[in-house]
Amino acid sequence: MTAVTAAPAPPGEAPAAPRSGRTRARTAGLVLGLVLLVAAAALSLAVGAKQIPLDQVWSGLFTPSGTADDAIVRQLRLPRTLIGVAVGAALGLAGAVMQTVTRNPLADPGLLGVNSGAAAAVVTAISVLGITSFTGYLWFALVGAAVAATAVNALGGSRGATPVRLALAGTAVNAALLGYVNGLQLWDLSTLDSMRYWSVGTLAKRDLHLLVVVLPLLAAGALLALALARPLGALSLGDDQARALGTKVERTRVLSVVAVTLLCGAATAVCGPIGFVGLMVPHAARSFSGPDPRWLFPYCAVFAPVLLLVSDVIGRVVVPPSEIEVGTVTAFLGGLLFVHLVRKRKVAQL
Repeated sequence: MTAVTAAPAPPGEAPAAPRSGRTRARTAGLVLGLVLLVAAAALSLAVGAKQIPLDQVWSGLFTPSGTADDAIVRQLRLPRTLIGVAVGAALGLAGAVMQTVTRNPLADPGLLGVNSGAAAAVVTAISVLGITSFTGYLWFALVGAAVAATAVNALGGSRGATPVRLALAGTAVNAALLGYVNGLQLWDLSTLDSMRYWSVGTLAKRDLHLLVVVLPLLAAGALLALALARPLGALSLGDDQARALGTKVERTRVLSVVAVTLLCGAATAVCGPIGFVGLMVPHAARSFSGPDPRWLFPYCAVFAPVLLLVSDVIGRVVVPPSEIEVGTVTAFLGGLLFVHLVRKRKVAQL
């Protein structure tokens, strides 16, 4: 009997079975991430200074009876959870975009000064201009994020930037901006009172109205980032290769800065500067999604809120009845990861 062999795949095309297998595995990972996100949201609604059973959480959300537990769930924890989901997704996406466009594994909105730029602009608006409304200083946060991103890119060498130069430029800009923020707060005690919790990075005491105001900006930034996934994938191969594939390199870089500005500026305006989420999540997500931004970006948008909500819950239960702000928790976890990354030979030699 003559053996029948399968026809070879066309040149340049991967076999269908392995490709479909990878797609199924990546899709399953996203489904798992959504399940974890629902679990983290439920945990955020149930756990705090007062533990509320999940059945009471459910009734408080959909069939409230006016009890104290219902008020805690609907007025305090639900806004906190929804804001955590939106801000976490924004920071995760922004970190993935920055790491891809700069080809820098250490890129992060906090590490490269973008969050600090937004914070410095907000502090200036409150202290110098007397703007205290959220809708008033939101636009200052966006401008500050854009200026900081542009400054770090210019100091890092723009097109000739290397990961180390960008990290050093971001560290310098971040330190200068944080010094400015701290100095202005000490000089103006009223600003210090207004910014005490915000400047640490927190989800506590945030009204749902704030999310309604920034949601169009977050949605625009997220849609732009996802739309840039294909050209950014080509850009990660190098400028010359990207141009050969038809990618408009300069336009892609400019639109990436716009996306990061919208995401980080709006997120920072709501919750303050929360660092390291954009650094940790892309590194973890690549283990499942691979380096392709078309998969990496959705993974980051799903798993970053999980990290932020779990960090927020940890901050609530570590020192009851007090709380540790979520920005402090993510900084601690991110610091451990950063030490691990810089000790890796392939990162240290970049």
